[in-house]
Amino acid sequence: MNTFSSFTNMFLLLCSLALLLSNLTEAEYLSYTFHPSSLLSSASHSICDSSSSKGRGPSSLLVSHRHGPCSPLESEMASIPTQEEILKHDKERVESIRQRVRPKMVEVDRVKQKAMLQKALGLPAKSGLTLGIGNYIVTVGLGTPKKDLSLAFDTGSDLTWTQCTPCGSCYRQAEPIFNPTQSSTYSNITCSSELCSAVAAATSASPACSSSTCIYGIQYGDKSITLGYFAKDTLTLGTGGAFVPNFYFGCGEYNQGLYGVSAGILGLGRNKFSAVSQTASTYGNYFSYCLPSSPSSTGHLTFGQGALLSKAINYTSLLTSSANPTFYFVDFQGISVGGRRLAISPTVFSRGGTIIDSGTVITRLPPDAYTALKGAFSAAMVKYPQSPPKSILDTCYDFSNYTVVSVPKVSLWFGGGASLDLPPTGILYGSDISQLCLAFVGNSDAGDMGTIGNVQQQTFDVVYDVSGAKLGFGAGGCN
Repeated sequence: MNTFSSFTNMFLLLCSLALLLSNLTEAEYLSYTFHPSSLLSSASHSICDSSSSKGRGPSSLLVSHRHGPCSPLESEMASIPTQEEILKHDKERVESIRQRVRPKMVEVDRVKQKAMLQKALGLPAKSGLTLGIGNYIVTVGLGTPKKDLSLAFDTGSDLTWTQCTPCGSCYRQAEPIFNPTQSSTYSNITCSSELCSAVAAATSASPACSSSTCIYGIQYGDKSITLGYFAKDTLTLGTGGAFVPNFYFGCGEYNQGLYGVSAGILGLGRNKFSAVSQTASTYGNYFSYCLPSSPSSTGHLTFGQGALLSKAINYTSLLTSSANPTFYFVDFQGISVGGRRLAISPTVFSRGGTIIDSGTVITRLPPDAYTALKGAFSAAMVKYPQSPPKSILDTCYDFSNYTVVSVPKVSLWFGGGASLDLPPTGILYGSDISQLCLAFVGNSDAGDMGTIGNVQQQTFDVVYDVSGAKLGFGAGGCN
């Protein structure tokens, strides 16, 4: 054999070895191997690990799961919903968003007449969990001196509100109900103020008044209501005591719906009365959060850039919709399974648009996109036995006889090259290893709006640069 031939053979052998090693490395990278019990979202957690709450800055709030040991709402631990109930309420929330994109102002003449309100509105029988308020809680201070209130934060809501005395009709909450007469910085907004007309316009209704005082009223998609005075007071954010004077909010005296024992909602939507807009002069219309994957751990909700300046964040564009001004639309473009990009045209996602929402649990996809994802995922999971569907989830597996399982990696792709590389907890969802399901749902209509749910957002820094029209993702956000 001549020298040239030997060199050629050696070169081909080295190429073959390199290709083999490359394929082995790729195979390791493109799948997860883990104990299936590590994914059980409703596993028993009795001890709170709040280490992730440290070092976020003075404008950072601790985020806890409502039903976990880190929650300030201890009484909620006695009424943990089943996953079937969670998924049922999640379906109702998504349908509510589609049917009534933003809350509707409740038109009233006199706020003090409970009987008239009950007759006119038909107080709700359904759970307020359709608002997504059953998920994540933060504690803020309101008034001077401040009173701590545990509020559910929601990127799909705008106006912040809490229950106030005197209550014409209030549900039971964990903390004492806010008493505006005990705050030296509280004041109502008058009917003659332009702000009264502005809050009505923000919720698509005519202004309402009682004794020259502006009344707000919101009726959500499931007919849950909050009704009371439109007011302002000092808001306090974080342990560092970041003050927001003249913060506009709803002081609710009539509140109906199963809101749990939280004190109300912290609205993080896009209109002028959201907490994001009202703190923009200080924090630059910029906020981020990390949602913990376990009920026994914590995350953060932070206003301003803070510690994110030193972190690696991948950005995509934030889009807007004149028909849906509250929500944060994203340029969702594709999905990969096991490292292979699925053959889905970006127009499949753009037809109905896609929002990212802190209150929706499970990600919704256009039907064609879900069919492609389900097909690719099922092909990679063919060696595992399937189990029956779980509520809205139709691709489920029984891992009872497996100590470890291997699951293909799933990534969501966005305009600008940003990706969300999901951990196992963002791919499979369940409370029993005999029924762990693909954590995605297909829409029934190609024109329905898609949603990036909070299961897929867990453990990431999710960054909203509203002024810059950018949305970012950073790994290890709760660490």
